[in-house]
Amino acid sequence: MSLDKIQIPIAPEMAAFEMKFKGSLKSNVALLDKITRYIVKRKGKQMRPMFVFLSAKLCGEVKESSYTAASLIELLHTATLVHDDVVDEANYRRGFFSINALWKNKIAVLVGDFLLSRGLLLAIDKKEYALLEIVSKAVKEMSEGELLQIEKARRLDIQEDVYFQIIRQKTASLIASCCACGASSVKAKDETVEKMWEFGEKIGIAFQIKDDLFDFGFGDKIGKPTGIDIKEKKMTLPLIYALNKSSFKEKRRIINTIKNHNQDKERVAELIDYVINIGGIEYAAQKMEQYKSEALSLLEGFIDSEAKTSLIELVEYAINRKK
Repeated sequence: MSLDKIQIPIAPEMAAFEMKFKGSLKSNVALLDKITRYIVKRKGKQMRPMFVFLSAKLCGEVKESSYTAASLIELLHTATLVHDDVVDEANYRRGFFSINALWKNKIAVLVGDFLLSRGLLLAIDKKEYALLEIVSKAVKEMSEGELLQIEKARRLDIQEDVYFQIIRQKTASLIASCCACGASSVKAKDETVEKMWEFGEKIGIAFQIKDDLFDFGFGDKIGKPTGIDIKEKKMTLPLIYALNKSSFKEKRRIINTIKNHNQDKERVAELIDYVINIGGIEYAAQKMEQYKSEALSLLEGFIDSEAKTSLIELVEYAINRKK
């Protein structure tokens, strides 16, 4: 199932959103306009606004508030990505040069600040305080998750519960905010908004585990392990499982490879084979399916509709994607 087919029930809303989002980026500074045009040009799959509008249609009829929700999330998320690229010294994102690579760090940080302030002002101008509260909670969670990951990465001794706390905050909270904001934008009951947050959170966790599996070649088009997470000393679920199942001697070798030999292709390939053979991939895939099933079960109480079908298909797409 392609994203174009999945978004058929919300195609008019997505087209209208694109125009509204472009409008929200305008400023009186020529340099800033040039950079924001570049940001719009390199936009990704638009899964976040899709989650917003499908969640809104699941719970009611799309309103102006729904467009505000989608724009608010996209603005704040783009701000975090621009800042992340500065922190990570990354020169590329989605095959394009990053803002910091083209315009240097100082301008990139200021652009991130501008996007953040535009999102906040958009919500305040429209008096959408409930949406602002949901998204602010997500940004707080994302920041804490990133910092927790940095803190734990120094020792490489992350246990599974800490791993799930990190990805729940760092990755899942954003998708959770999309689904909760969609529901809130159509004035759904508080318990429905909370249910949609939980739904998005579970999808976000499954989504991150899928990313973990790509590092080991699982589900990729080519099926070749990348080992990028190992090279960056990131503790993924298959790796944590392997560490927990290893003897003291094997554990020391794994940690030594990640810490001191993460650029050695042979050592990284050997570690990838070890994780696969000990069952790390199988275990992570089972966990991913578990979270997906738990998420989909939360939709059972909603009336069947095109939006519900597309939301289920979007979940399947996110979990079964090839890259």
